[in-house]
Amino acid sequence: MSTSNWYTGENYDPDPNLKIWLDGKIIPVGDAKISVFDHGLLYGDGIFEGIRSYNGRIFEREAHLRRFFDSAKAIRLNVPWTFEQLDKAMDDALEANGRLRPDQDAYIRMVATRGVGVLGISPIRTWKPQVYIIASTIKMYPPEMYEQGMPIIVSSVTRNHNNAMPARIKSLNYLNNILAKIEAHDANCPEAIMLNAQGYVAEATGDNVFIVRGGQVQTPPTSAGILEGVTRATVIRPVTSIDRRAIGHGKVGPITRQLMEAYENLVRNTPKEMSAAERGLAGRAV
Repeated sequence: MSTSNWYTGENYDPDPNLKIWLDGKIIPVGDAKISVFDHGLLYGDGIFEGIRSYNGRIFEREAHLRRFFDSAKAIRLNVPWTFEQLDKAMDDALEANGRLRPDQDAYIRMVATRGVGVLGISPIRTWKPQVYIIASTIKMYPPEMYEQGMPIIVSSVTRNHNNAMPARIKSLNYLNNILAKIEAHDANCPEAIMLNAQGYVAEATGDNVFIVRGGQVQTPPTSAGILEGVTRATVIRPVTSIDRRAIGHGKVGPITRQLMEAYENLVRNTPKEMSAAERGLAGRAV
């Protein structure tokens, strides 16, 4: 299957009925606007989190929010909302789009930008950081790839050096990853492995990497320049070939399949995670 056929017929415009949480208000997607002078747009100056919700339950909500605020602190961005306010805002965004129900899955994108500023990269010449939350869906790969596995390549694009752009910061600057993704598409593959400056495996363009070797699941250390993924302890996507060379027998292996099933059971059947307010975190410093 060629890359041009993976998403045949897909509409790239957002659902016109989608509601967006923007700076404390739920508004129609058509009214959700960010200034052309926002430094998030001009310079990729901001942060984000991608969060899954299964059966109306947000997966690892506290861990994602913690990383969101850690990323903000790392780039000295003062988020104008508290931990518990954004925790509740995720539920509000889900509810506004009918996705807080037990029969609904969703993908939540939480974004904070530096805000409007003058032209020039100085972050001290900006004001009013913008925060918004999209509660919709995401389509990563065709469903059959989760059953049959997928081919990938090793990209020639080197992962950003930690001293240049620390991977632990989930910033809006993803051009490094996008270039590797383009290279994968040029090779008619959906994904690419990125190496660090020392030539060691770091991660994929938007995912952590695992390998099953001798019955043991292994993954690169955080020192390799990878994002400290919230779901890093699980494996949900099988790879069956790299640069046209088969991995194992070229099929989804038993350990990978077992991990996929365990992940599905984890997100579907574990007790609902409490919100910040329910855990008594209101007012706690982050």
